[in-house]
Amino acid sequence: MPTLFVPHGAPTFALRPSAAGAALATMAKKLPAPRAIIIVSPHWDTAVPTVGSSAQPETAHDFGGFAEELYRIQYPATGCPEGAQEVIKAIHAAGLPAELAPRQGLDHGAWVPLRLMFPEADVPVIPLSLQSRGGPQQAYRLGLALAKLGEKGFLVIASGNLTHNLQDYFVASRNDGQTPSYVRDFAEWIADRVENQGLEDMLNYRVTAPNAARAHPTDEHLLPLYVAWGAAGADAKAERFYSGIDDYVLAMDAYTFTPQHAA
Repeated sequence: MPTLFVPHGAPTFALRPSAAGAALATMAKKLPAPRAIIIVSPHWDTAVPTVGSSAQPETAHDFGGFAEELYRIQYPATGCPEGAQEVIKAIHAAGLPAELAPRQGLDHGAWVPLRLMFPEADVPVIPLSLQSRGGPQQAYRLGLALAKLGEKGFLVIASGNLTHNLQDYFVASRNDGQTPSYVRDFAEWIADRVENQGLEDMLNYRVTAPNAARAHPTDEHLLPLYVAWGAAGADAKAERFYSGIDDYVLAMDAYTFTPQHAA
């Protein structure tokens, strides 16, 4: 079972999925049928890894100021309480603390890409929180803790964006929609490091990457990439299956990470 890093864009990605949405839907059709999906979103950020164990996770509309039709969307996937217990055990086995959240729903970083990839909502979903204060090292370590779960039929999907600067979005929207050059430069730097095993550079990206602080004023939307990478194992093979930009400044690149023994 490969692991995935996918974009979730702005909430309007649910209504206007663009070419990125089509790429996600196509990729989902190529995947082995998962027992359950472990979904990591930057919009659920906790002090310690926390696993949602609700049998019926609610669809959370955790945003404001958008069209009414966006708030009517529901993603009625079931949860997987017994699978959540296995995720907890795997995290504990890796020497990390972990907690259960029996009432955790699916935020838009989770349900927007899942709705595009699995529109029938017929695969159970287990949300897993991010720990942004731990930076890339913590995110990668969390991913490594999940690596054995792919052998049990769990599909790890980590959702974020390769660039995420909302202030630059507002500037670009007032400036004839011009995409700042750093957006493509940063995405290509990431592609080079990820596809060529440049993990050390990636773990220190805020020092080594061009315009890192502008691409990510805060870490959380990039950190899911590290979870997906780690969850495929230390020697995972990475492949970018989509590259593009939405809303002027959101790099929507998507990656698969394949465990070496399955390559």
